[in-house]
Amino acid sequence: MTIAAETPTPTAEPAPARIRDVTLRDGLQLTGKPLPTERKVRLVRELLALGVEELEIGSMARPDLVPAVADTLDVVAALTTEELERCWIWVATPRHVERARAAGATRFQYCFSASDSHNRANIGRDTEASLAAMPDAMAAAGDDGQVQLCIATSFTCPFEGVVPIERVAAIVDDPRTDGASHVVIADTLGQAHPADVRERVGLAAERRGLPVVFHGHDTWGLGVANALAAVSAGATTLDGALGGLGGCPFAPGASGNTATEDLAFGLRPGWATPESFAELVRLGQELTSTLDEADRARVLGGALSEQARAFPWTLR
Repeated sequence: MTIAAETPTPTAEPAPARIRDVTLRDGLQLTGKPLPTERKVRLVRELLALGVEELEIGSMARPDLVPAVADTLDVVAALTTEELERCWIWVATPRHVERARAAGATRFQYCFSASDSHNRANIGRDTEASLAAMPDAMAAAGDDGQVQLCIATSFTCPFEGVVPIERVAAIVDDPRTDGASHVVIADTLGQAHPADVRERVGLAAERRGLPVVFHGHDTWGLGVANALAAVSAGATTLDGALGGLGGCPFAPGASGNTATEDLAFGLRPGWATPESFAELVRLGQELTSTLDEADRARVLGGALSEQARAFPWTLR
């Protein structure tokens, strides 16, 4: 297998990327306090009303292992068909898809890890077993459903270290993933740097011809830099969580997601105005306060500045 050493530099300015807020899935996985179902439903509607294009609203993970998402199907049941068309559910097995589909979901992120060690810790099987089950997961989604191919630990693994790019390429190329609607390249531990991101996102974009989602964490402070690198390499959607919440309970060393507020300020999608940005910041502050968590959005220092009132993006 030949791997391109470099991704060509785009000659035109890339189109603005969409933002998918993953607060209600990844963002809640390590919080100490639960968020009531009705507050989750209200947050979905608040974010959609602001203009956030897509959301990840829960997970079919075992509730005893990830109790914060145990009410995912209740959240699904409370939303309208139109709302659910913009909402994704994390799944790892065909049975997960069947159960979420029966509740009304039609958008599924089928996730497994590039590294066997993390896949066993996270899902309880090796990567090959997850790959082998993906066609059944797509069949369970139905003709009007969409299933994303999500490759966790696309850069590094907490147990194995750096994941060879050939491992990611083999999954991207595997015919058992045919029919996926998107490819999600996940920096699960937040250890990637922009050159890594350009290379691996570019590989996925070039080889599959599908929309690419970049899922980043801000562990090493490069969340927004990596997001910008992903867009330059062809990513069309970026994942973020309010207040920089998040992390994987099965990935030691992983910290929160890149903050949705940081992505909105840094990438300026069409819906991100100073007014909507201010409301986004307030939502992050409210949520992290409710959960007794720190608000790690990096824009806070500027947005709350008393000395920069002439700048339109400061809160008033």
